[in-house]
Amino acid sequence: MQTLHADVVAISPLTEFVHKVILKPIESVKFEAGQYLQVVLGEKDKRAFSIASRPSQCDELELHIGASAVDSYAMQTLEHLRDAHANNTKVTIETGLGISQLRLQCERPIILLAGGTGFSYAKSMADHLSEIGCDRPVLFYWGVREESALYAHTEMQTWANSRENFTFIPVVENPTVSWTGHTGYVHKAVMSDIASLSPYDIYMAGRFDMIGIVRDDFIAHGAIRENMYADAFAFIK
Repeated sequence: MQTLHADVVAISPLTEFVHKVILKPIESVKFEAGQYLQVVLGEKDKRAFSIASRPSQCDELELHIGASAVDSYAMQTLEHLRDAHANNTKVTIETGLGISQLRLQCERPIILLAGGTGFSYAKSMADHLSEIGCDRPVLFYWGVREESALYAHTEMQTWANSRENFTFIPVVENPTVSWTGHTGYVHKAVMSDIASLSPYDIYMAGRFDMIGIVRDDFIAHGAIRENMYADAFAFIK
C-alpha cells in the first residue's frame, strides 16, 4: 500500500448520479488491475473506490463515483474532492488495496461481472487485458437498472471489437421497448448464456448484497469458489 498526496485534476459527470474523477498523484503509483484506493477524509475515515485506470497509467488515477443525496458515503467523498479541486489543494489517498486483482498466471477463460459503478473495477482489468494482448476468452457483463446508466457502452463495445476473444454484454434490468439486448439481473444473463461456470475465473463488483446472491447462484451453476474473486467476500457471509 502507498499513502500519498494527489491533485484533483478534473471532476465531470458521466450520468446524473455518476461522476468521473481524475487524480494526479505527486509520485507514480503502483497497483494491479482490479485493486482499489481509499480517499482519506480523516484519520479514521477512509472511503474505498475501485480504480478504473489500467496499471500502466501510473501517473493518473481514474475513479467513477456514484453519488446521490441518499448516499452520504459517496456524496461526502465527492464534496471533499470538489473542495480540493476548487481550492487547488491536495487530497490524501491510499492505493494498491484489495485482494481480488486480476490473476494472469493461468489459462482459464475470464468473466468480468459488474453491477452499476462496479464497472470501474472490471474496466481496469479489461483495459489491462487488451493492453497486454491477452488471448484468453474474456466476457464482460455490465448490469444496470436503466439504459441511461450505460455511460461507457460505446467505449466497451470498441474494446470488444479490438480482439476476437473479447465480448461485451450490457444487461438492463428495466429496459425500454427499444432495447434489444439482455434484460433482467446481470448474473442471470450469465447463467442463461453459459451452461456451466466451472471452467471460468470470475471477477465481480457491485453492491455487497448483490455479490452475496451472485456468489451463491454461481456456485450452484458450477462455479468453483476458489476461482471467484470479489473484495466484497471479506464483508459478507
